[in-house]
Amino acid sequence: MTTVEIDGDKLMGLVYQAVGEVGATLNAALVVMGDRLGYYRTLADSGPSTPAELAERTNTSEHYAREWLNAQAAGGFVEYDPGTGTYLLPPEQTVALTDENSPAFLPGFFQIALGTVQDTNRLIEAARSGAGIGWHEHDSDVHIGCERFFRPSYNANLLPSWLPSLDGVVQKLERGARVADIGCGHGSSTILMAEAFPNSTFIGSDYHPESIETARSRAAEAGVEIEFQVSAATEYKGSDFDLVTTFDALHDMGDPVGAAKRVRESLAPDGTWMVVEPMAGDKVEDNLNPVGRAYYGFSTLLCTPGSLSQDVGLALGTQAGPARIRDVTTAAGFTRFRVAAETPFNLVFEVRP
Repeated sequence: MTTVEIDGDKLMGLVYQAVGEVGATLNAALVVMGDRLGYYRTLADSGPSTPAELAERTNTSEHYAREWLNAQAAGGFVEYDPGTGTYLLPPEQTVALTDENSPAFLPGFFQIALGTVQDTNRLIEAARSGAGIGWHEHDSDVHIGCERFFRPSYNANLLPSWLPSLDGVVQKLERGARVADIGCGHGSSTILMAEAFPNSTFIGSDYHPESIETARSRAAEAGVEIEFQVSAATEYKGSDFDLVTTFDALHDMGDPVGAAKRVRESLAPDGTWMVVEPMAGDKVEDNLNPVGRAYYGFSTLLCTPGSLSQDVGLALGTQAGPARIRDVTTAAGFTRFRVAAETPFNLVFEVRP
């Protein structure tokens, strides 16, 4: 039997790392708690506050407010002044934790993560059997958190940079184009485009009926006319589209090649398919960083099970990377593919017939 010498310092380093990991895990729930109870917004509005003051202003228990504040101070989310016994939400945290229009808005990110890990027991059994878990089977925090996480980035990037990065697309939209948004979820991306380009016509489709119901309600509130369909990505209705868009959804599909073929046949001869996918390199080592770590986590617990729950179940994974996405489009008959734009969290591909 081979004896392996243990480096005590490395072992204790791992133990302390684990303490940080557990604190981070618990903090996902604490951020969602602070978001829902209005703790962050109240601190932003009121300035330095004691636990009693925060509890009174939010109509919550002082016991919970005190422990929540201490946890947030220990994690660097709020600042504590021992001289006055008050807690302050710094300006950077105020933007990240209360401003839903900021591209740095974070509560949705924590919300989707918390909703995802609630299905851990089912995911363990799915890993044993190879079965999938559909998007529709998850807690509503997954659906709502997903929109709240991605919408600020779409608001910040779609109109000023992503669409202009595509050859001739903005000009078509301004004149009047036919647009299909596939896998639209709650419709935030579809509505954003419809508001910006009133001469164009839009459809949005998603296989999840509850998401489409929400999208229809949101469009009505925004005063835009959009045809929302409940349909799989391989079966949406319509043809001769000048632009088809797929936002952070292609890798979730069971049959992304089939979906790409449907896009190919639904596009006008000079049409464009804009595919927005999570930031990823083609090699595993390209993605061994904080963003890649989060996305590999979502891939294991959310996106891969979602793909496996559908027909074909190709399971591209959240970190598919440009080469695998290109392979999908080539298999569907597209001949042109390029990276048109990128952010720290997304890659934007322009795909042409």
